[in-house]
Amino acid sequence: MPERNADLNLDRLIHEPGRLAILTVLSSVKSADFLFLQRTTGLTKGNLSSHLTKLEDAGLVDIFKSFVRKKPNTSVALTALGKERIAHHWAQLERLKNLSEQSEE
Repeated sequence: MPERNADLNLDRLIHEPGRLAILTVLSSVKSADFLFLQRTTGLTKGNLSSHLTKLEDAGLVDIFKSFVRKKPNTSVALTALGKERIAHHWAQLERLKNLSEQSEE
């Protein structure tokens, strides 16, 4: 039997809970600073930093470092590729949900 739902294979880079939380928050704002992301995702500084590095290496986020009133500030924004990939991921999850609802009928 051919695998009719092969396009539902989830992207493990994005599906990891911490990264999914980061990308979901970023998909609803133009950009977010590090502390905002930390508060909204509940991740530790180290975990958030590690996840952001992986997402930046994959081209899904841009990280900008600056100073605000002489204090370092890190701001993060989704790239065009990041917007596309998170939207695709949520669409895959929706299709998966619909398939499971159909199989229950």
